[in-house]
Amino acid sequence: MDILARTTALVGGTMVALRRFAAPGMQAVGTTPTIPEAKSQGIMTLKMPLAKGWEPGHVPTAAPGLAVNAFASGLDHPRWIEVLPNGDVLVAESKEQPGKPKTLFDRAAQATMRRARAIGDSADRITLWRDPDGDGVAETRKVFVENQRQPFGMALVDGTFYIGNTDGIVAFPYTDGATRLDGTGRRLVEFKPHGHWTRSLIVSPDRSKLYAGVGSLTNIADQGMAAEEGRAAIWELDLATEKARIFASGLRNPVGMAWEPSTSTLWTVVNERDGLGDETPPDYLTSVRDGGFYGWPYAYWDRIVDDRVPQDAALVASAITPDYALGGHTASLGLCWMPAGTLPGFPDGMVIGQHGSWNRSTLSGYKLIFVPFAGGKPAGPPRDILSGFLSEDEKIAYGRPVGVTIGPDGKSLLMADDVGDVIWRVSGAA
Repeated sequence: MDILARTTALVGGTMVALRRFAAPGMQAVGTTPTIPEAKSQGIMTLKMPLAKGWEPGHVPTAAPGLAVNAFASGLDHPRWIEVLPNGDVLVAESKEQPGKPKTLFDRAAQATMRRARAIGDSADRITLWRDPDGDGVAETRKVFVENQRQPFGMALVDGTFYIGNTDGIVAFPYTDGATRLDGTGRRLVEFKPHGHWTRSLIVSPDRSKLYAGVGSLTNIADQGMAAEEGRAAIWELDLATEKARIFASGLRNPVGMAWEPSTSTLWTVVNERDGLGDETPPDYLTSVRDGGFYGWPYAYWDRIVDDRVPQDAALVASAITPDYALGGHTASLGLCWMPAGTLPGFPDGMVIGQHGSWNRSTLSGYKLIFVPFAGGKPAGPPRDILSGFLSEDEKIAYGRPVGVTIGPDGKSLLMADDVGDVIWRVSGAA
């Protein structure tokens, strides 16, 4: 079979791709990925390693020329990181809250996720870490805010601190250097909880707007599109008027967001649908257009129709093809722009925390990777920054990468590891 063969069909007057084929073992990565033929799994593949954590002296494997150390440890499922202008490092500690299982598969999935420490009681707090001597290890820890509802994204704009809770965006007054937020916060936007629960936040370059990633409730709108209203989208909040709208849609689970500075373009990483195979479809990194639609749930990648879903031909025809495939079920969550010179040997590009998914027979992700950019676009294959989070036999996870950001010194990366309960710091090797 020609590995680049492709099938098309006329859907509502529009020619769309139904399938792409690839040779076994190929990974769908890059700007022109070869995507294997979709194969419905029936009962979905469910595979997760045992969450073990790190033994003393055991750390992730850094790429040549880089070093890694624990900036902070002893956390409770750290997911996201925000660095304040004064160098304080904020960490959101939260976890998925399981609902009541409805099927035998739900029960099996929840048991598997508990084994992987992916669901359970949530700390529901944000902690503040300081490194006053600048040695790359935090010496002090404070509880910045608690009693939130699965806090995730964070942003500071002109004396107001914003938190992306699973049920909405809340705002608190903030004073420079404060180690704790006062009050209960003011709700600005409400989101539906459950399903994909993370709510990442990012501020626009002109500091006038706030963007929030809101994932879908289900895999492929299994409960109907009405249940998905306002979801699978990136929202925009005007900070002056406090009015919110959907900025882009058809994004199954957009988590990390970052600005490409030469074009002031918003980028995101998206977790695609389950149940069609190890590499089908790939998770992806993409630029995001105002009003853009990216295919979910009707189609994926280059308008490849998902025939499990009742179709909308007009929306399929309007779907935007993502910019860069990241491989199937890598669960790419964290994202930040890294300027050239931040780490030795790395040009401009995006850093991506790949958490690793359950819907693969052979696991993928479990890395911190880098995608080089040129001219405002991806420009080459991905490179590992950190690896070694997964045992060779795939039975044990020492850690799982999530959020990533530039460190306070501008010469390092900080990455949240929600299995190791560590914030790792990556810098140039001495």
